Amino acid sequence: MTGGNGGAVTHRLTVSGRVQGVGFRPFIYRLAQREGVSGWVRNLAGQVDILAQGDPPALHRFAAALIREAPPAARPLLTAAAEVTSRPLCGFTILPSEAGSPRQVHVPPDLFTCDDCLREMSDPNDRRFGYPFINCTQCGPRYTVITALPYDRANTTLAGFPLCPECSAAYGDPADRRFHAEPVACPVCGPRLRYAGSADPLDAAIAALHNGGVIAIKGVGGYHLVCDAGNPTAVAALRARKHRPHKPLALVLPQDDGLATLRALTCPTADEIALLTSPMRPIVLVRKRQADAVLAPGVNELGVMLPYSPLHHLLLRRFGGALVATSGNVSGEPVLTDDPDAEARLGGIADGFLHHNRPIARPADDPVYRVIAGRPRPIRLGRGNAPLEIELPVALPHPILALGGQMKATIALGWGRRAVVSPHLGDLESPRALGLLRQVATDLQALYGVQAEALCCDNHPNYASTRRARGWGLPVRPVFHHAAHASALAAEYPRTGDWIVFTWDGAGLGSDGSVWGGEALVGTPGHWQRRASFRSFPLLGGDKAARQPWRSALALAWESGSAWSPGAQNTDLLHQAWQRGVNCPPTSSVGRLFDAAASMLGLADTISFEGQAAMYLEAVAAAAAQPVPLPLTRDATGLWRTDWAPLLPVLRDRRLAAAERAGCFHTSLAAALVAQAETLRAETGITRIGLTGGVFQNRLLTEAVFALAGQAGFAVFLPDALPCNDAGLSFGQLIEAAACP
Repeated sequence: MTGGNGGAVTHRLTVSGRVQGVGFRPFIYRLAQREGVSGWVRNLAGQVDILAQGDPPALHRFAAALIREAPPAARPLLTAAAEVTSRPLCGFTILPSEAGSPRQVHVPPDLFTCDDCLREMSDPNDRRFGYPFINCTQCGPRYTVITALPYDRANTTLAGFPLCPECSAAYGDPADRRFHAEPVACPVCGPRLRYAGSADPLDAAIAALHNGGVIAIKGVGGYHLVCDAGNPTAVAALRARKHRPHKPLALVLPQDDGLATLRALTCPTADEIALLTSPMRPIVLVRKRQADAVLAPGVNELGVMLPYSPLHHLLLRRFGGALVATSGNVSGEPVLTDDPDAEARLGGIADGFLHHNRPIARPADDPVYRVIAGRPRPIRLGRGNAPLEIELPVALPHPILALGGQMKATIALGWGRRAVVSPHLGDLESPRALGLLRQVATDLQALYGVQAEALCCDNHPNYASTRRARGWGLPVRPVFHHAAHASALAAEYPRTGDWIVFTWDGAGLGSDGSVWGGEALVGTPGHWQRRASFRSFPLLGGDKAARQPWRSALALAWESGSAWSPGAQNTDLLHQAWQRGVNCPPTSSVGRLFDAAASMLGLADTISFEGQAAMYLEAVAAAAAQPVPLPLTRDATGLWRTDWAPLLPVLRDRRLAAAERAGCFHTSLAAALVAQAETLRAETGITRIGLTGGVFQNRLLTEAVFALAGQAGFAVFLPDALPCNDAGLSFGQLIEAAACP
């Protein structure tokens, strides 16, 4: 049907996906000008609505370019296109936003600083020279400044900064890169830095860093604690004040010579460099060139990242070297975002505070990645990649909010066939973490216009998230810990047919009431059967075993009737408790097996952060060590169980190098996994196996499994979009709910 304008026709187009906060409307405006198309574009709550009028070839080019030439951060989907009647149109305009279907909302993550803004910031003749909050339609904060949708300036934390005449002119100029850039700002009208007692806040912070100080710096999604990476005294002070004696510290490298510095410190692969320079700008774990006892003691990798905000670029450029940058929080808690809270909570750690007055709507810590089996695998979701939106394989019967587990918490909101996973929230062991869980849950529902009608949580009755769910006032569905792990992985690779999924981690309450952590589950989401595991052993002292690996080593020795002494520990009372079964719950945890092995090798008897013993064990292990065969037998319940006992003589054999013993442990577990898989394949015919749970963050073990299982004819899958650790539990809980409504 013609539009009544000569040979012109009129099309109504709807574009969904990530099309807000990424400069999509200005892009459409410029595209329409280029193709000679008249009409308008406007935001709905989560879509872009377009009326386009022109001759048919021009409209064809226009529609094709909408997707093909979209801004780099956009993820557009042309969801509707129809020819309509219209009066003749003249010119192309951007109309004010209108309310639409909130369920189509897509909230963008925060974007790294683009090259155009970096050039302006470095140009002494530019009005934004040296401005630490420069941004445009292609870069800058999004998730951490959006307070409501549609994405307009009035719905951001920049609403309190009226635009100056020059910024207002740029905002309204279709030819300008800041045309409808909602966080647009400049030194005249935008946010500013503040450092107590200083007229030049940035210079004051840099001087303090050069003098060995620890500075709390407010960034995009929260505070960092920063010090000179080349000053061991400053690093030691940061560690002591934050009570972080051993946990590796991440480095942020100057942009100008970042890759040269990176190569001087580490041996990066091409995949790791690509990840470091990607729009996410995550922390990437990269192999060190030499051992150090300062930044990352006991492990063979450094966490490194490149600057992603204008403030980081300015700070590093003027400082002239690498900086330690760790989360500005009390260890285990969410990253801090507000100035008074930061000064109150970090006052005993930081020597100074570099604040700014742009409010942060909600925190977003830095994402962390490790390349495993040839692909980047997330360890933590955060600024730059979350909220993470994932399509569900089947539709949910009603909107559900999943609260995840206890450690490395995330929450997930699901409705229809959509799911949104939050950034990392921290460990839910503090009132502040629980308060943030509630805040982010409320925020996600408000932003996406979805009201949850039910909750999912872990089945462990003592998890803080489980207790919080019970008081929410909605129906609650508990989900078994390892079923959620398995379902999260299966949903990333939605195919028909059953899986064999290995869920290896530190702890999760099993359906028999024991502590699981070394399971092989067979089936599909909602229908998992535990078919294989490990020989169980007691957790001596219950939860204390997770922080004291010597307890797991002693448990293996006592359980197998062999001798081993945990040094100077007095174990008489513990031995009596073990004999009586007091506070010694049984476990099949592979995570605790790693702890035991590290203790037997003398690497870690006690730990100060989660996963420390396993990381130390991996760091010293020889990759090519020969495995020890581990017996696989069926117990009285019909469950296949692998016996770890043959590993003990090797682990205790001081005649063997630590590298050989640690390597043997890794290769033996990999071989044991494949033996379980082959046994289950003989029973079920399944040739597809999944690996999930925090143990599979171990690259040496996981790549050994990929190699051995591939040789045995299996297709092997590891999570790509979500962490395999407990951060993926919330999404897995949604999948379980969708599978069995």
